[in-house]
Amino acid sequence: MANGHENDARSPLESSRTLIIGLVVVVLVLGLALVSMAVGSSKAPVTTERVNVLATSGDDCVNCHRKSSPGIVEQYGHSTKAAAGVTCQDCHSVAADYPGAVEHQGGYVLNQPTTAICEQCHAAQVAQFEQSRHALPAWVPVAGTDALTPEQLAQYEAIPEGRYSPDQSRHIIASLEGPDVTRVGCDVCHSIGAPAADGSVGQCSKCHIRHEFSREQVRKPETCNQCHLGPDHPQWEIYHESPHGVAYKTMGHMWNWTAKAGNQGPTDLPAATCAVCHMSGFGAAATTHDVGDRLTWFLFSPISERRPAWQDNKVRMRAVCQECHNTEFIDAFYENGDALTEKINAWVRESNEIMAPLEEKGILTPEPFDEPIDFVHFDLWHYYGRTAKFGAWMQGPDYVQWHGAFEILRHLAELRAYANEKLASETNGAPQREASE
Repeated sequence: MANGHENDARSPLESSRTLIIGLVVVVLVLGLALVSMAVGSSKAPVTTERVNVLATSGDDCVNCHRKSSPGIVEQYGHSTKAAAGVTCQDCHSVAADYPGAVEHQGGYVLNQPTTAICEQCHAAQVAQFEQSRHALPAWVPVAGTDALTPEQLAQYEAIPEGRYSPDQSRHIIASLEGPDVTRVGCDVCHSIGAPAADGSVGQCSKCHIRHEFSREQVRKPETCNQCHLGPDHPQWEIYHESPHGVAYKTMGHMWNWTAKAGNQGPTDLPAATCAVCHMSGFGAAATTHDVGDRLTWFLFSPISERRPAWQDNKVRMRAVCQECHNTEFIDAFYENGDALTEKINAWVRESNEIMAPLEEKGILTPEPFDEPIDFVHFDLWHYYGRTAKFGAWMQGPDYVQWHGAFEILRHLAELRAYANEKLASETNGAPQREASE
């Protein structure tokens, strides 16, 4: 009986303890939930209110185009240019005798404003662009130099990439394919550097897609993806494989894409994008429209050479890297990239050495790309050599190995077989082309 009474006496106390513990647990759970909600809200996508500043506009262009092409009016109404008071006429209206002008509604306009028009407000950006890989060095491999004015030719030759012969294999391929192909193929991307009727060079709208001119759009990798993909420059595919690309795909929707130009950092964009590395003002690195301003090698060429003032370029790129990475990591990254580039150079030189006896003996026909061996030699450096180099510098190991180095070795073996057959045929007096057909 005593034990029974003792148990009955403890019951209210134990119940109170249980209640208190339960309340504590509830408070803790609610607290954790509130913390989780706070963290979640801090990671929410950064958004800004979209205001259409043309909603009540009485401008003649706006009123007319609301009916004929409402999409561009809607886009431009949300742009920072419209908010700053830049009108349609500021970019499109020109004098009647302006090169490329077309008559329109009693006046004259340019259907597509040229860099000369953009330069009126964006002089520094246009000047940087004109010295870049995106300017004439992008156009010349497709179109050659014959149509360039003396001034444009001098401008081309003053650009670091302009030192490379414009009439080598890439231009030859465009010539063989002809305008029916290149007009909807090569030209679409390479016209970023095409001359305009007024003598200016380039098309800003290739990257700054009309008419919203969105900071977010121009900063996202998909914009560069328009052209930087495929077997000869698979930067888009490599980026997706890289740690930077994985971060973008999994967390990019939470990044601050609308940060003020020239003032970005890892709190805005926690991982590298195309723009962060090559163009954006990021940390200590200043904004530039010269996409080669931070690069140390001419990676696009058959045998890569150092760029002029590459040490200064390296300092600028390292300033970007150091916003997220330590010095030891960056040092190792550059050492590995340099070593890989030199190795690819050695293999391309080996391919040239295989071809040399055939050229010296006149075994190869003078016509370009009329024999299988021509394509094998070209593919070795243009597809696989470049891919391996891009893969190393953009952290894409599969593109270094299986889409790059392995294919180079396979093509070297194929080149040797072709060359040996041709040399043997020449020694035996067989027709020169028989070995390759």
